[in-house]
Amino acid sequence: MEKIEGLPQHYVYSNQVIDFITIVAQTCRFLEHAYEFSSKEVVENLLKLLPALYTKTVCLDTPEEELEGYLEQFVFENDYNAVAACISDALGEHDAYLELLHENRNLTDEPTVAYISEQVADIYQEIKDLAGNYQTADIFVMAQALTAARQAFTEHWGAKLLNALRELHHISCTVRWEEDEDEHAHTHHDDDCNCHEEQIDGLFDFYRNE
Repeated sequence: MEKIEGLPQHYVYSNQVIDFITIVAQTCRFLEHAYEFSSKEVVENLLKLLPALYTKTVCLDTPEEELEGYLEQFVFENDYNAVAACISDALGEHDAYLELLHENRNLTDEPTVAYISEQVADIYQEIKDLAGNYQTADIFVMAQALTAARQAFTEHWGAKLLNALRELHHISCTVRWEEDEDEHAHTHHDDDCNCHEEQIDGLFDFYRNE
């Protein structure tokens, strides 16, 4: 395991971890400022960041020792909703899609509606909490946060990343952004918001060939 010169000789400061934390920080920074970009730029940036995040996470080893303890939470409901709303605004009608894959691959059921914005926000929550705990400079906390993030990646957010990436690829290859679509503003979404209902209108009709 290669170490970076000048840093303590511990796994949390290895090259692979520093590379991973770097792409984590870049992804979080972009998602927190995505409202500054056009819809097309949001898609383009996600298509660059998400594959790099997946690759760096897959290459990440975890400490052999058992780590248990309290990890601080850095993403709260307002933070999550802000990221989800911003990505939803950017993607507009392209945010919603029919998800055909189920956790239990033996089930054959009708597809469910999924949203790229929610999947991206789920990823953001995981990696932002990791980044916050990593910045404590407490080696035990840092190692524990890395282990938790890697386990969560295996259990759920790795699959969400790939699902979102597949749909973003489709959008990139098929959507031609109009001039008025190329700029989006972060709008407020409250509990009565029906934007998701509007997005999925017609999706199931298409699936059923009605």
